[in-house]
Amino acid sequence: MVAVALALWGGAAVARKGRSPRAPPALLQDTGLYTDFGQRLVDSRHLEFSPQYPLWSDGAVKRRWVSLPPGKAIDGSNPDVWVFPVGTRFWKEFSFGGRRIETRFIERQPDGSWLYATYAWSQDESEAHLVSEKGKAGACELGGGRWHLIPSLNDCKACHQGHPSEVLGFGALQLSPDRDPNAVHGEPLPAPGVDLRYLVKNKLLKRFPRALLEKPPRISAATPVERAALGYLHGNCGHCHNDVGSLKNLEFALRHVMSDSPSAPERAIATAVGRKIRARAPGQTEDALLRVEPRHPERSLLMQRMSSRYAALQMPPLGTVILDEEAIALVSRWIAGSDTLEAPPSISGSSSRTQ
Repeated sequence: MVAVALALWGGAAVARKGRSPRAPPALLQDTGLYTDFGQRLVDSRHLEFSPQYPLWSDGAVKRRWVSLPPGKAIDGSNPDVWVFPVGTRFWKEFSFGGRRIETRFIERQPDGSWLYATYAWSQDESEAHLVSEKGKAGACELGGGRWHLIPSLNDCKACHQGHPSEVLGFGALQLSPDRDPNAVHGEPLPAPGVDLRYLVKNKLLKRFPRALLEKPPRISAATPVERAALGYLHGNCGHCHNDVGSLKNLEFALRHVMSDSPSAPERAIATAVGRKIRARAPGQTEDALLRVEPRHPERSLLMQRMSSRYAALQMPPLGTVILDEEAIALVSRWIAGSDTLEAPPSISGSSSRTQ
């Protein structure tokens, strides 16, 4: 069994049950990520991982680590909503132009909530200090007068709390051994190769359905292009647009669902293709009447929102100021080129098309 560290804050353990959660430490080095901060040596007991469908963050190069308390495991009995033990910690490091800019940190509290913190690196990378809950503007120049914004606490929660697990990029589909070779911005799987089978083998994931180990999660798609496009939407949009979060009443679900019947259409297809928009968004064109109009990406509201950085129209609404041109080209190709892209029969009637 692989030992996974429970890091300490300045030598003190996580707050015991019944006590108020401790505030995050002022310095990144006190979160337990490193064994030697000066040499940037990450504790070898933390597990580095890479989701197969990464979140676009203006081209940032990212590294990610997870740490579970010794002897504890993730409960995967619901493959769509993993339950993480108290003391679970995640770190995500963002670099631009070869320089570390920020490291985000979350930790599961005794009351079941998650603590969120972000650390901004100094220009010479000698220090990384806790950022105010208001975030930090102008953290890094991205070019063309655009700057990277370190998100506020509310911004972090707006994305993470859009789904019950609150953890992004670390779930059944993202860690499937059946990785998509055409995933946009796909990254090599870092050693030791953390995926579903690794977690189960090392007793870090319990009660996960055996069927999903024997036949790993995979997006059901007619073509490789469709699989990659739906995967991108899952990783970049599905944490907010899903069937169980705060936006469920929109009936616009872009998150892949493991518990769906194998014969059921992907939720992104069932709730987007051929579905009329419910309200006009500022800046959209007059002819954009459908969320996704087959063979017409230019008239599909999904494409118009992906292709905009006008604040009232752009999607995702947070965390990006630069267009993801590669993803835009992929999703546009999917909508424009697939003869199989039709609204599923279950929603093709007039009543559902007026929603």
